[in-house]
Amino acid sequence: MNIEQQQLIGGRSFGGHLDRRETSRFPVREDVRYRVLQSKSGQLSGAGKSLDMSSGGILFTTTERLQPGRLIEISVNWPARLDGTCALQLVATGRVVRSDNETAAVRIERYEFKTRASSLAVGA
Repeated sequence: MNIEQQQLIGGRSFGGHLDRRETSRFPVREDVRYRVLQSKSGQLSGAGKSLDMSSGGILFTTTERLQPGRLIEISVNWPARLDGTCALQLVATGRVVRSDNETAAVRIERYEFKTRASSLAVGA
């Protein structure tokens, strides 16, 4: 299928492949912490950066490959503040849908926003 055909049926092309996502992704670059909730080899957790996200999923950097199908909890520092002053964090639970040695994609099953503590100034 060429780009003109994709445009006729409402698809978007990324890297020559038709993007079939139902929700738009946005380039959000924020700190991420994750932990695998179903790990047979003990507690698996790490940190990275979000690359893009939507209401249905998130793509982020990892330091290791995460096994597809695993349930994972992700915490993302949210770029907006509540009432312009209170820092927020998106906490989501979902399943790893694909992963390589540098990135993982997670389908979000549920999420909530939480307030997060401000960093204390050192020496204050």
